Amino acid sequence: MIALFGAVLMTAGTFAQQGAEAGQSDAGKTMVLTVEQAVEYAEKNNRTLKSNVLDLEMKERASKYGWNVLLPTVQATGTMARTTSDSTWNSIVSGVGQGASAQMGTWIPSDQWESMAKQAGFENNESMHWAAVGSLGVSWNFSLAYIAQIKSAKVNYEAGKLSWEQSQRETLTNVKKLFYGLLIQQEALKIQKATLQNAKQRADQAQTNFNNGLVPELALLQAQVNYENSKPDVDKAEQSLRQQLDTFAFLLGLPVGTKIELEGNIEPSYIEVTTEELLNKYGSNSLQIRSLESSRRVAKLGLTALDFSSYFPALAFSYTYQPTLAPYALDFDKWGDGDNWKDGGSLSLTLAWNITNMLPWSANRQKAADVRAQLAQLDLTIETLKENQKIEVRKAVDTLNQARDQIDAMGRNIKLAQRAYEMSARSYRNGTTELLDLRDSENQLNQAKLGQLNSKFNYLSALMDLENTLNTDLSAYKSAKAN
Repeated sequence: MIALFGAVLMTAGTFAQQGAEAGQSDAGKTMVLTVEQAVEYAEKNNRTLKSNVLDLEMKERASKYGWNVLLPTVQATGTMARTTSDSTWNSIVSGVGQGASAQMGTWIPSDQWESMAKQAGFENNESMHWAAVGSLGVSWNFSLAYIAQIKSAKVNYEAGKLSWEQSQRETLTNVKKLFYGLLIQQEALKIQKATLQNAKQRADQAQTNFNNGLVPELALLQAQVNYENSKPDVDKAEQSLRQQLDTFAFLLGLPVGTKIELEGNIEPSYIEVTTEELLNKYGSNSLQIRSLESSRRVAKLGLTALDFSSYFPALAFSYTYQPTLAPYALDFDKWGDGDNWKDGGSLSLTLAWNITNMLPWSANRQKAADVRAQLAQLDLTIETLKENQKIEVRKAVDTLNQARDQIDAMGRNIKLAQRAYEMSARSYRNGTTELLDLRDSENQLNQAKLGQLNSKFNYLSALMDLENTLNTDLSAYKSAKAN
């Protein structure tokens, strides 16, 4: 039980580190919690669960809008460009001269072209170097692999829901285990305080008896030493309980410094089950197995997408409208005349087929081989988990039966130890029993009480593990409460 309780505390400590940034506004207040209230509060405020919710929301968005890979890409741009040479002016002059020569049917000397260009209204100024270019482009790509990607996003969301549910169950189970573990610490502390009070009463009685000459000084010193030795143990137990309560507060998501008080008792309800019945009815409910099966479907869809991209071509459509005003783009009075603009756009329809991806040694086919290997690994993991589930269920049922027998045996032992202690106490008061014998009787009684508490905790812990493994509530199988 100690190892099990320690594992729960280590898990809680991991969650506790995540809460270091919490505020201290509620410091000094005491919050009384039952196990149901603790679970409810952790469900709403535990930081790990909140983070898991955000992960699930991201996968939900990916699933909801996975079809956006089919959306076309629309892009609009506007550009003002300036040439840094006289090439534009030279082109204008050459065009005017050659055009005039063709029109007149005779060659005009090139040294006259520049003056003709100026007479035609062209000017070699700053505006002549500038061009205005607008662009509106629409492109759309399609591949059969996109269909597999859309399906993969939806399956991945379903897998995410299973992972979230699994994390939720595990975290809340840890909350319950830690709650009951702390109850044991509280009960152990009560027993230690009662033992300390008994030691004080014996020391006081020994002092009285010594003053009356009824006992020797050695008996007085033994009683006093026993009392003083018990004090540090109680102080240490109180400190340990406070620290574990702080850890529990972190796990719940409470602000730093919040004082909590646990209210409840450890009284498990017995269940009557068999391993075969549980596996037949609930063996397929395991969240871990279902999550891996969803992961396998995601990987299989990824393999389908790779195959589509390898053996089928992709379609690419592109259209661009590109009005251009050049030169004299700085003459803004020309912008309103449509004749001054020229369209440099284009329309294209492309069917692309990557032949390389079809080769067995290509990166694409090697990646597909890796996915097939991962699928085989997932199959082995799922098969292993199913077999391990049988072992875990059988082990949990055996633990339940053993813990039940121990609870009953410890109950009988407590009654015997209580009678033995009462008889030893009477004999000690009458002076017929040594202090050491009385202490042995008291220790045996305390061990019996703690032993029964530990057995009850083991029963509850095994029951919660069994319900977590099978992802089901076994309250319908409860028969009676432990005594």
